[in-house]
Amino acid sequence: MMKEKLVIIILLLFTLLSYCQVQNISGGQVFDGEPYISINPYNSQHMVVAWMSWEFPYRISIKTRVSFNGGNTWTKAQRIPHIVSTYTSADVSIAFDHQEHVFLSFIDYTGYEVEPLAGGIYCTQSIDGGLNWQAAVEVLQVDDDPGKRPIDRPWISIDRSAGVNQGNIYITSMNAKDANPDFHPYFMKSTNGGMSFEPWKFLDDHDWLAGNLIAQPMPTNCISSNGDFHAIYPSYVLSQDILPQFIIASSTDAGENFSYHHVFHSIHNPDDSLSKKAYLIRSNPSNPSHLAFFYFDISNGDMDLFLRESFNSGETWSDSQKINDDDPMNHKMQDLVWADFDDDGDLLVAWRDRRNGLNDSYSTASEIWASYRPKDSLNFQTNFRISDSLVAYDEILAFSGNDFMCVKLRDDTLNAVWGDTRDGKLNIWFRKMDINGHISSTIQLNNEKIIQAKVYPNPFNDIIHVQSQGIEAIFVYNLRGEIMIKQTELKGKNNIHVNLTLLQNGSYFVKTYTVIGVATNRIIKIGK
Repeated sequence: MMKEKLVIIILLLFTLLSYCQVQNISGGQVFDGEPYISINPYNSQHMVVAWMSWEFPYRISIKTRVSFNGGNTWTKAQRIPHIVSTYTSADVSIAFDHQEHVFLSFIDYTGYEVEPLAGGIYCTQSIDGGLNWQAAVEVLQVDDDPGKRPIDRPWISIDRSAGVNQGNIYITSMNAKDANPDFHPYFMKSTNGGMSFEPWKFLDDHDWLAGNLIAQPMPTNCISSNGDFHAIYPSYVLSQDILPQFIIASSTDAGENFSYHHVFHSIHNPDDSLSKKAYLIRSNPSNPSHLAFFYFDISNGDMDLFLRESFNSGETWSDSQKINDDDPMNHKMQDLVWADFDDDGDLLVAWRDRRNGLNDSYSTASEIWASYRPKDSLNFQTNFRISDSLVAYDEILAFSGNDFMCVKLRDDTLNAVWGDTRDGKLNIWFRKMDINGHISSTIQLNNEKIIQAKVYPNPFNDIIHVQSQGIEAIFVYNLRGEIMIKQTELKGKNNIHVNLTLLQNGSYFVKTYTVIGVATNRIIKIGK
């Protein structure tokens, strides 16, 4: 069989004798999304993972865990405090500086469904490796550019070049949904170690505008090893170019001035509304002029992952190179890319892959796959699987922020985090693989203590049964956090029947309050 032959090839090329154990990082009961992993550039055993964690009542907090032994054991998860107690958080990213301090950028806000929208982008610092976090510093407020909502998807990069701008922190963002045009990518920086951020500026410029046809022109950024800043964003302005394109903005003076170049015309954009088709730029640490841009395209008849490269700091770019090696035009969709260079120029690219799914849609079973290209090579080696199982599609993945992945390549070792729903709830999983032939010895993480409640049947028609120790109250919520059904004063019973006949078909959350804590379960009503 093709799958068996593929496994044999992978074993020969990577000497991967087996897959190492997958660890559940988050251990949440509802969902945990958008994981981000960062590794100390001066100590590959020191890792920090952050993610979005659902909390009652229907809001998101950023949680972090730290490992000082290469992912074998992790600290207890801790929560980043909200700027305002009623806010919700999103879009976390992490970076280390040259002093091994850790910086975390994120959004804390009312939520886009709340009017008037309030909140902004914030940055918090840890000087003890991620064990404790200082008070967050404001980067940009939602009304700093009135009506434009410039706070979505903040990516952080830090200059560790040993040059004059070493220690500078750069954050880019874009307009959030329902913003008024004109639309722009945004640029912010701190020159004092994150104590404060200078006033924002547009990343695009005259003749290089993002335009009003792309409502959320997300910039993806990186810092070259010589300290140059680069960011790529999409553009569609007919007076600039009759075709949509990607543009790179580069700066050699910490964002005081930018130069612009055309990357390529993007005329085969994926059109699936659910797919996570964002793009990514990375810089080769061993060659400051070498940039790599990863993106999805449907030029082959289905959504595939491609690479274009520049070897002159973004002035010119190569032709496209397809990375996923499943059969061409097999109508199997790939999405959710992440990539990383090792210090010596090896390249690892990972994505969510559906080659073993049942159909050609977003809503089919998927796995996490990757491809490796050694330094000084022009070609990627055979694709291999990172995840350990084919995970069935779950409708919770259709919501924004509920899936994501991130990989880091250090000392020829792949470290990956991603979200999947293998156990009926979205959790964050971690895997470590040595591409030189030695399987990492990893152990199952000890999850935080979780109060358990058994809710069945699930899916259900009309009535659910809830079992737990000393039940005092049961609340049923819809996905917007609205209370649909509640039963109180249950006096410590261990078995409760809840009639949900009046609910429409769909997903809900059951919050079970017991004498020892609170449990949350997600249930699905399918009707008769």
